Amino acid sequence: MGLGPMAVKPEYQRIGVGTKLVNVGLKMCAELNIKAVVVLGHPDYYPRFGFSPSIQFGITSEYDVPKDVFMIKELQDDILLGEKGIIKYHSTFESF
Repeated sequence: MGLGPMAVKPEYQRIGVGTKLVNVGLKMCAELNIKAVVVLGHPDYYPRFGFSPSIQFGITSEYDVPKDVFMIKELQDDILLGEKGIIKYHSTFESF
């Protein structure tokens, strides 16, 4: 499951809005029995939620982005063990 895109207006940043959005999104994914979540975002922000560069799992993005900005978080332990491949986003994102 892809988490995003996410943005917080500058005047509401650094007060916990983004943290709340990520945490609620992850909780909803867990409730839907999603096994893993990907994000395309800032490499200094998402690791605090348990995201790691997806390349560590042998998984890459279909987009030409730096390896440290495409991250993944397992919501079920070791669900990605032995998995490799390319994550492709839903066609809705093609117009962006």
